[in-house]
Amino acid sequence: MTKTLCLDFGNTRLKAAIFDDEELKEIVFLQNDSPETIQNLIRTFQPQRSILSSVINDNTESLQILSRATSFHQLNHLSRLPFTTPVAKPETIGADRLALSAAAVHYFPGRNNLVIGLGSCITYNFINKFHEFIGGSISPGMEMRLKSLNHYTAKLPLVKVDWNVPLIGYDTNSNILSGVVLGMAKEIDGIIDEYDEKFNNFNVLLTGGDMVHLGSHLKKKIFADPELIFKGLYAISKVNNP
Repeated sequence: MTKTLCLDFGNTRLKAAIFDDEELKEIVFLQNDSPETIQNLIRTFQPQRSILSSVINDNTESLQILSRATSFHQLNHLSRLPFTTPVAKPETIGADRLALSAAAVHYFPGRNNLVIGLGSCITYNFINKFHEFIGGSISPGMEMRLKSLNHYTAKLPLVKVDWNVPLIGYDTNSNILSGVVLGMAKEIDGIIDEYDEKFNNFNVLLTGGDMVHLGSHLKKKIFADPELIFKGLYAISKVNNP
């Protein structure tokens, strides 16, 4: 049995997933990416392989530890991927977007797939039926929108997100939640409608930490999987560090 450590270092959260062969066994939230944290992960789970998707400035010593202790691969535009990237600057595609696209191709091969990632930013990632990542779009995520309302105004509070949002707000907090949460839901529905006009047969995949707050407000039928990025990382790891 081969154990694979999949690391997802985002702007907001650092997470790790442990796979026993194909089975995702456990997800761990990390406080940081220090050498001590990485060494503890390796001692605890004893993985043979590891793969990292990162959109932050990585700790060089931690990467060296992963390289010494495991068969390690850091996801980037030069990785062997189950799709091509015929875009202007493939080196600028975020590692998280590559992992999500790999998951879409793995689970829905030969289909048009729109993968929506709900993290610090909302990313829309379109992979066509020829397994080509042709781009998408990026907009501010939920926490970024809530923080910006607080930061750029004198009196608006920083509101804690909730899924139970009224259409018509009855106080300042509920007005903000209505604008942010329902506004994001309508944005996502609208983007999906635009793709629907261009590609009348495609899958929509939704993932990310804010999925629980938005899922019930979306009108479209969507394949939702909060761990999609880890499944994409695992699929890439099998090819890049066997």
